[in-house]
Amino acid sequence: MSGKNVKDEDKIDFGASDSAMSDAQIALAGQDVLMVPITAGGVVLAYNLPAFEGELKLSRKAYAGIFLGEVTNWNDKLIAESNPGLTLPDFPITTVVRQDGSGTTYAFTNHLDAISDKWHARYGPATRVAWPGNPMLAPGNEGVAGRIQQSIGSIGYVEYEFAQKAGLKTATLENKAGKFVRATGISCIEALKEAPLPDNMRVFVPDPSGSDSYPIVTYSWILLRKNYTDAAKAQLIRDLFSWCLRDGQFSAPELGYVPLPATAVVKGLAALETITSGK
Repeated sequence: MSGKNVKDEDKIDFGASDSAMSDAQIALAGQDVLMVPITAGGVVLAYNLPAFEGELKLSRKAYAGIFLGEVTNWNDKLIAESNPGLTLPDFPITTVVRQDGSGTTYAFTNHLDAISDKWHARYGPATRVAWPGNPMLAPGNEGVAGRIQQSIGSIGYVEYEFAQKAGLKTATLENKAGKFVRATGISCIEALKEAPLPDNMRVFVPDPSGSDSYPIVTYSWILLRKNYTDAAKAQLIRDLFSWCLRDGQFSAPELGYVPLPATAVVKGLAALETITSGK
Protein backbone atom coordinates (compact mmCIF):
# COMPACT_ATOMS: atom_id res chain seq x y z
CA MET A 1 0.00 0.00 0.00
CA SER A 2 3.11 2.24 -0.07
CA GLY A 3 2.42 3.35 3.49
CA LYS A 4 -0.90 4.95 2.53
CA ASN A 5 -3.74 4.42 5.00
CA VAL A 6 -6.83 3.45 3.03
CA LYS A 7 -10.00 2.95 5.02
CA ASP A 8 -11.88 -0.28 4.35
CA GLU A 9 -15.08 1.61 3.62
CA ASP A 10 -13.30 3.58 0.88
CA LYS A 11 -12.69 0.32 -0.99
CA ILE A 12 -16.39 -0.58 -1.18
CA ASP A 13 -18.64 0.80 -3.90
CA PHE A 14 -21.82 -1.10 -2.99
CA GLY A 15 -23.15 -4.03 -0.97
CA ALA A 16 -26.26 -6.17 -0.83
CA SER A 17 -28.45 -7.63 1.90
CA ASP A 18 -31.82 -9.24 2.62
CA SER A 19 -32.01 -7.00 5.68
CA ALA A 20 -32.54 -3.28 5.16
CA MET A 21 -30.21 -1.08 7.19
CA SER A 22 -31.63 0.51 10.33
CA ASP A 23 -31.49 4.25 11.04
CA ALA A 24 -28.72 3.57 13.57
CA GLN A 25 -26.65 1.68 10.98
CA ILE A 26 -27.13 4.43 8.43
CA ALA A 27 -26.07 7.04 11.00
CA LEU A 28 -22.95 4.98 11.76
CA ALA A 29 -22.14 5.14 8.05
CA GLY A 30 -22.34 8.93 8.14
CA GLN A 31 -25.77 9.04 6.45
CA ASP A 32 -24.05 8.34 3.10
CA VAL A 33 -26.27 5.35 2.33
CA LEU A 34 -28.93 4.78 -0.31
CA MET A 35 -30.98 1.56 -0.12
CA VAL A 36 -32.58 0.35 -3.34
CA PRO A 37 -34.62 -2.88 -3.59
CA ILE A 38 -33.26 -4.93 -6.47
CA THR A 39 -35.17 -8.22 -6.28
CA ALA A 40 -37.22 -10.30 -3.87
CA GLY A 41 -37.69 -13.91 -2.93
CA GLY A 42 -38.77 -16.53 -0.45
CA VAL A 43 -36.89 -18.16 2.40
CA VAL A 44 -37.65 -21.88 2.32
CA LEU A 45 -37.25 -24.71 4.78
CA ALA A 46 -35.24 -27.29 2.88
CA TYR A 47 -34.88 -30.80 4.28
CA ASN A 48 -33.18 -34.13 3.71
CA LEU A 49 -35.53 -36.97 4.53
CA PRO A 50 -35.16 -39.76 1.96
CA ALA A 51 -37.35 -42.14 4.00
CA PHE A 52 -40.32 -39.78 3.64
CA GLU A 53 -42.46 -39.98 0.51
CA GLY A 54 -44.89 -37.20 -0.22
CA GLU A 55 -45.38 -33.48 0.27
CA LEU A 56 -44.13 -32.42 3.69
CA LYS A 57 -46.43 -29.87 5.29
CA LEU A 58 -45.30 -27.92 8.32
CA SER A 59 -47.68 -25.89 10.45
CA ARG A 60 -46.58 -22.64 12.03
CA LYS A 61 -46.38 -24.33 15.43
CA ALA A 62 -44.34 -27.19 13.98
CA TYR A 63 -41.60 -25.21 12.25
CA ALA A 64 -41.38 -22.64 15.05
CA GLY A 65 -41.05 -25.57 17.46
CA ILE A 66 -38.31 -27.15 15.35
CA PHE A 67 -36.14 -24.03 15.43
CA LEU A 68 -36.90 -23.42 19.10
CA GLY A 69 -35.46 -26.87 19.77
CA GLU A 70 -38.79 -28.19 21.09
CA VAL A 71 -39.80 -30.43 18.16
CA THR A 72 -36.88 -32.84 17.89
CA ASN A 73 -38.16 -35.90 16.02
CA TRP A 74 -39.65 -36.23 12.56
CA ASN A 75 -42.65 -38.22 13.79
CA ASP A 76 -43.59 -35.60 16.40
CA LYS A 77 -47.35 -35.15 16.67
CA LEU A 78 -47.12 -31.49 15.60
CA ILE A 79 -45.66 -32.62 12.27
CA ALA A 80 -47.83 -35.73 11.94
CA GLU A 81 -51.12 -33.88 12.37
CA SER A 82 -50.46 -31.82 9.22
CA ASN A 83 -49.49 -34.91 7.21
CA PRO A 84 -52.35 -37.40 7.69
CA GLY A 85 -51.98 -40.71 5.88
CA LEU A 86 -48.23 -40.29 5.43
CA THR A 87 -45.60 -42.22 7.36
CA LEU A 88 -43.07 -40.01 9.09
CA PRO A 89 -39.80 -41.66 10.14
CA ASP A 90 -38.86 -42.08 13.79
CA PHE A 91 -35.67 -40.11 13.25
CA PRO A 92 -34.10 -37.14 15.06
CA ILE A 93 -34.32 -33.67 13.53
CA THR A 94 -31.10 -31.72 13.05
CA THR A 95 -31.39 -28.04 12.22
CA VAL A 96 -28.92 -26.32 9.90
CA VAL A 97 -28.41 -22.60 10.47
CA ARG A 98 -26.13 -19.78 9.42
CA GLN A 99 -22.94 -19.27 11.39
CA ASP A 100 -22.38 -15.79 9.93
CA GLY A 101 -24.44 -12.64 10.19
CA SER A 102 -27.07 -12.84 7.49
CA GLY A 103 -30.01 -11.00 5.95
CA THR A 104 -31.57 -14.42 5.29
CA THR A 105 -31.39 -15.13 9.02
CA TYR A 106 -33.02 -11.76 9.68
CA ALA A 107 -35.89 -12.50 7.29
CA PHE A 108 -36.47 -15.92 8.87
CA THR A 109 -36.22 -14.78 12.49
CA ASN A 110 -38.37 -11.73 11.77
CA HIS A 111 -41.05 -14.18 10.64
CA LEU A 112 -40.56 -16.42 13.69
CA ASP A 113 -40.83 -13.31 15.87
CA ALA A 114 -44.21 -12.53 14.29
CA ILE A 115 -45.71 -16.02 14.71
CA SER A 116 -44.24 -17.31 17.97
CA ASP A 117 -44.57 -15.65 21.39
CA LYS A 118 -41.73 -17.84 22.68
CA TRP A 119 -39.40 -16.76 19.90
CA HIS A 120 -40.36 -13.13 20.45
CA ALA A 121 -39.61 -13.37 24.18
CA ARG A 122 -36.28 -15.20 23.81
CA TYR A 123 -34.67 -14.03 20.59
CA GLY A 124 -36.57 -11.57 18.40
CA PRO A 125 -35.45 -10.75 14.84
CA ALA A 126 -31.69 -10.74 14.30
CA THR A 127 -29.02 -11.27 11.67
CA ARG A 128 -27.22 -13.72 13.99
CA VAL A 129 -28.77 -15.95 16.65
CA ALA A 130 -27.52 -18.20 19.46
CA TRP A 131 -29.72 -21.02 18.20
CA PRO A 132 -31.17 -23.44 20.78
CA GLY A 133 -30.39 -27.14 20.74
CA ASN A 134 -27.38 -28.44 18.86
CA PRO A 135 -27.69 -27.10 15.31
CA MET A 136 -25.18 -27.58 12.53
CA LEU A 137 -23.58 -24.28 11.51
CA ALA A 138 -22.69 -23.37 7.95
CA PRO A 139 -21.46 -20.21 6.19
CA GLY A 140 -23.67 -18.60 3.58
CA ASN A 141 -26.75 -19.88 1.79
CA GLU A 142 -24.62 -22.25 -0.29
CA GLY A 143 -23.05 -23.67 2.86
CA VAL A 144 -26.43 -24.29 4.48
CA ALA A 145 -27.79 -25.93 1.32
CA GLY A 146 -24.69 -28.13 1.05
CA ARG A 147 -24.88 -29.21 4.67
CA ILE A 148 -28.55 -30.15 4.30
CA GLN A 149 -27.72 -32.10 1.15
CA GLN A 150 -25.14 -34.14 3.07
CA SER A 151 -27.07 -34.69 6.32
CA ILE A 152 -30.01 -37.11 6.55
CA GLY A 153 -32.68 -35.87 8.95
CA SER A 154 -31.67 -32.23 8.59
CA ILE A 155 -33.76 -29.14 7.93
CA GLY A 156 -32.58 -25.58 7.46
CA TYR A 157 -33.63 -22.18 6.19
CA VAL A 158 -32.18 -20.99 2.91
CA GLU A 159 -33.09 -18.69 0.04
CA TYR A 160 -35.21 -20.50 -2.52
CA GLU A 161 -32.61 -19.99 -5.25
CA PHE A 162 -30.01 -22.03 -3.37
CA ALA A 163 -32.41 -24.84 -2.50
CA GLN A 164 -33.40 -24.99 -6.16
CA LYS A 165 -29.78 -25.16 -7.35
CA ALA A 166 -28.96 -27.93 -4.86
CA GLY A 167 -32.05 -29.95 -5.82
CA LEU A 168 -33.34 -29.93 -2.24
CA LYS A 169 -36.88 -30.77 -1.19
CA THR A 170 -38.69 -27.87 0.48
CA ALA A 171 -41.59 -27.93 2.92
CA THR A 172 -45.03 -26.51 2.23
CA LEU A 173 -45.71 -24.01 5.02
CA GLU A 174 -48.86 -22.86 6.77
CA ASN A 175 -49.50 -19.16 6.29
CA LYS A 176 -51.39 -16.65 8.44
CA ALA A 177 -54.68 -17.58 6.75
CA GLY A 178 -54.20 -21.22 7.75
CA LYS A 179 -53.46 -22.38 4.21
CA PHE A 180 -50.46 -24.54 3.29
CA VAL A 181 -48.54 -22.81 0.50
CA ARG A 182 -45.41 -23.67 -1.47
CA ALA A 183 -42.80 -21.07 -2.36
CA THR A 184 -43.37 -20.00 -5.97
CA GLY A 185 -43.01 -16.74 -7.82
CA ILE A 186 -46.76 -16.22 -7.63
CA SER A 187 -47.11 -16.96 -3.90
CA CYS A 188 -44.17 -14.67 -3.06
CA ILE A 189 -45.56 -11.83 -5.20
CA GLU A 190 -48.90 -12.23 -3.41
CA ALA A 191 -47.11 -11.74 -0.09
CA LEU A 192 -45.30 -8.59 -1.24
CA LYS A 193 -48.44 -6.94 -2.59
CA GLU A 194 -49.63 -5.89 0.86
CA ALA A 195 -46.47 -3.96 1.72
CA PRO A 196 -45.88 -0.94 -0.54
CA LEU A 197 -42.44 0.60 -0.31
CA PRO A 198 -42.10 3.78 1.78
CA ASP A 199 -39.82 6.61 0.70
CA ASN A 200 -36.87 5.24 2.69
CA MET A 201 -37.25 1.87 0.86
CA ARG A 202 -37.29 -0.05 4.14
CA VAL A 203 -40.17 -2.48 4.45
CA PHE A 204 -40.58 -5.94 5.89
CA VAL A 205 -43.39 -8.45 5.45
CA PRO A 206 -42.94 -10.71 8.49
CA ASP A 207 -46.30 -12.48 8.27
CA PRO A 208 -48.33 -11.74 5.11
CA SER A 209 -52.07 -12.17 5.52
CA GLY A 210 -53.21 -13.11 2.01
CA SER A 211 -54.67 -16.59 1.66
CA ASP A 212 -52.36 -17.39 -1.29
CA SER A 213 -49.27 -15.74 0.21
CA TYR A 214 -46.12 -17.69 0.97
CA PRO A 215 -45.31 -16.80 4.59
CA ILE A 216 -41.56 -16.02 4.50
CA VAL A 217 -40.60 -13.39 1.93
CA THR A 218 -38.13 -10.55 1.74
CA TYR A 219 -36.88 -7.84 -0.53
CA SER A 220 -33.16 -7.81 -1.32
CA TRP A 221 -31.52 -4.40 -1.26
CA ILE A 222 -28.49 -2.95 -2.94
CA LEU A 223 -26.68 -0.65 -0.51
CA LEU A 224 -25.15 2.31 -2.31
CA ARG A 225 -23.43 5.55 -1.49
CA LYS A 226 -25.40 8.75 -1.93
CA ASN A 227 -22.25 10.40 -3.25
CA TYR A 228 -19.26 9.01 -5.14
CA THR A 229 -16.13 11.12 -5.50
CA ASP A 230 -15.55 9.70 -9.00
CA ALA A 231 -18.19 10.95 -11.46
CA ALA A 232 -17.54 8.13 -13.94
CA LYS A 233 -18.02 5.54 -11.20
CA ALA A 234 -21.25 7.21 -10.09
CA GLN A 235 -22.59 6.96 -13.64
CA LEU A 236 -21.56 3.31 -13.95
CA ILE A 237 -23.38 2.56 -10.69
CA ARG A 238 -26.52 4.30 -11.93
CA ASP A 239 -26.36 2.49 -15.28
CA LEU A 240 -25.74 -0.94 -13.77
CA PHE A 241 -28.60 -0.88 -11.31
CA SER A 242 -30.97 0.87 -13.69
CA TRP A 243 -30.46 -2.12 -15.99
CA CYS A 244 -31.08 -4.48 -13.07
CA LEU A 245 -34.34 -2.72 -12.24
CA ARG A 246 -35.53 -2.72 -15.86
CA ASP A 247 -34.29 -5.56 -18.08
CA GLY A 248 -32.76 -7.55 -15.24
CA GLN A 249 -36.16 -8.25 -13.68
CA PHE A 250 -37.02 -10.58 -16.58
CA SER A 251 -34.25 -12.94 -15.45
CA ALA A 252 -35.44 -13.16 -11.85
CA PRO A 253 -37.77 -16.21 -12.16
CA GLU A 254 -35.23 -18.47 -13.87
CA LEU A 255 -32.68 -17.58 -11.19
CA GLY A 256 -35.05 -18.45 -8.36
CA TYR A 257 -36.00 -14.87 -7.47
CA VAL A 258 -39.16 -12.78 -7.75
CA PRO A 259 -39.55 -9.76 -10.04
CA LEU A 260 -40.17 -6.53 -8.17
CA PRO A 261 -43.63 -4.97 -8.18
CA ALA A 262 -43.85 -2.14 -10.73
CA THR A 263 -44.18 0.49 -8.00
CA ALA A 264 -40.91 -0.70 -6.43
CA VAL A 265 -39.13 -0.44 -9.79
CA VAL A 266 -40.33 3.15 -10.26
CA LYS A 267 -39.20 4.17 -6.77
CA GLY A 268 -35.86 2.42 -7.20
CA LEU A 269 -35.12 4.16 -10.50
CA ALA A 270 -36.00 7.54 -8.99
CA ALA A 271 -33.67 6.85 -6.05
CA LEU A 272 -30.77 6.01 -8.39
CA GLU A 273 -31.14 9.43 -10.04
CA THR A 274 -30.42 11.10 -6.69
CA ILE A 275 -26.86 9.72 -6.57
CA THR A 276 -24.37 12.56 -6.85
CA SER A 277 -20.65 12.77 -7.52
CA GLY A 278 -17.83 15.03 -6.37
CA LYS A 279 -16.29 16.00 -3.05
